[in-house]
Amino acid sequence: MRPLSDTLARLARLRAAGAGVGGAGASEPDHLPPGIAFGANPGALDARLYAPAGLPGGAPLVVVLHGCKQTAAGYDRGTGWTKLADRHGFAVLYAEQRRGNNANLCFNWFQPGDIARDAGEALSIRQMVGHAADHLRTDPRRVYVTGLSAGGAMTAVMLATYPDVFAGGAVIAGLPYGVAATIPEAFDRMRGQGLGSDARLVERVRSATRHGGPWPTLSVWHGSADQTVVPSNGEALLTQWRGLHDLGIAPTQIETVDGQRRRVWRDGEGRAVLEAYTIAGLGHGTPVDAGSPDGIGASGAFILDAGISSTHHIARFWGITEVADGKRSAEKPTQTERAPVLTLEHAAAPSDQAQRPRANIPPPGGHEPEGRQRTPVSGVQKVIEDALRAAGLMK
Repeated sequence: MRPLSDTLARLARLRAAGAGVGGAGASEPDHLPPGIAFGANPGALDARLYAPAGLPGGAPLVVVLHGCKQTAAGYDRGTGWTKLADRHGFAVLYAEQRRGNNANLCFNWFQPGDIARDAGEALSIRQMVGHAADHLRTDPRRVYVTGLSAGGAMTAVMLATYPDVFAGGAVIAGLPYGVAATIPEAFDRMRGQGLGSDARLVERVRSATRHGGPWPTLSVWHGSADQTVVPSNGEALLTQWRGLHDLGIAPTQIETVDGQRRRVWRDGEGRAVLEAYTIAGLGHGTPVDAGSPDGIGASGAFILDAGISSTHHIARFWGITEVADGKRSAEKPTQTERAPVLTLEHAAAPSDQAQRPRANIPPPGGHEPEGRQRTPVSGVQKVIEDALRAAGLMK
């Protein structure tokens, strides 16, 4: 068992660095449409739905999940998803966390009750998608999801639990699906420890549903200097989805895009189903091109100017815009070249023991949403839970 002093020390470092998996932007002005009502909302989330004027039926829908200590409006201002939607004709749906669920506005990617199909926050996001489809008549075959960090990990949750809903996804500085079910596990996985064997990673997604159809495509983005969610998480995510798509370890194609390395895996029909961008020297955040004349991308806390627009390139990968501007130089792999893929077989898989109970202390300054009431706790457990909640890792 991890010593209490170790857990508290990690929490202190995490809080000082910006309170964990995510970013900032919660205090910025709001420019998105008001929240909408949708479904039963068992995860007690908010939804912000944006549609360009005159959007025709049959348009694509992009679901966006912000990071910790961020809001939908702040993340949109930095990444420019609604600006891109205006230019190319698609709808944008922002799921937004509430402080009653997580003190630092993190999506609860490590809570078992929020990451299963038809439960908690995952079901709330699914209900938002259904509302958007009914309201805007978006194309059910072109629904996509992307997110940063905790939002990136929640993106992996949505792709795993609703592969029949999403055609594609993009995970930025996130984690694989199903690797953490307790607070200590969440800390360890962010540090790249105990992610599990290759086979176990794949099985976690396969066992999430009874899905028998094609799997969504996936774009993975990670900074090489990320110390919050270390790059081995991005490699483990690639391992997870290569297994689902039955792809080999070596990429089909390696190229340079806007000065950054891009790896591509194609299926038997030549379709690009998996891609990975490794952003050299980038820390923890969403890469944007803040100097671009098109006005899409503004740097901020955990939205980092890297001279490459993840928003543009993700949309291009999904096929909902034309090819983004960017100089490319193809690099033909040699016979012996291999992508730097993490070998996970030597790591111990996370324990499958019974899940621990959830937190039991009401959040400060508010009441629990319906269906999430808790009972008081005391003693050492209370000390730990207060610290975890302060870091945004417990509700």
